[in-house]
Amino acid sequence: MNKIKPQIYLFTDGSVNPQSGIGFGAYLFLEKVEFFSAELEKKIKIKKFDNTSSTKLELETLLWALNDESLKNFQIVAYMDCQNIIGLKGRRDRFEKNNYMTSKGIQIKNNKLYKEFFKRLDILDCEFIKVKGHKKVSVKNEIDEIFTLVDRVTRKALRETI
Repeated sequence: MNKIKPQIYLFTDGSVNPQSGIGFGAYLFLEKVEFFSAELEKKIKIKKFDNTSSTKLELETLLWALNDESLKNFQIVAYMDCQNIIGLKGRRDRFEKNNYMTSKGIQIKNNKLYKEFFKRLDILDCEFIKVKGHKKVSVKNEIDEIFTLVDRVTRKALRETI
């Protein structure tokens, strides 16, 4: 019998200074009932990453969040503003078929992170949804509001470090 897993919502974002290679990634896991909690900001996890870029940081942050073994018990709905990650599932076959090499025979940048990402996807039940970042307040819904909290945490941490 196939048991339906409860849903959990994941919000991830990152903010990087390209000159220094320093970035901060943050994530927040929530159940639907927590969407309107006044305590959301306290639940956000944040981590500093060195020698990173915007694409790499988004992947590093997502993998950090998805590393929790208890996530196997949930259907994860992940919200992010990273188009690269949203499109990764569709690029997997080509990556694997070409052994993570470009047409010029050069190893694809971030290939180790991509491999780790696909490994996690094989284990987890995960859906990715693109959030348009930096919307006007007047057009934000509850998802946008939560995503903005995570985004602000990363930008603030980066500003305080750089």
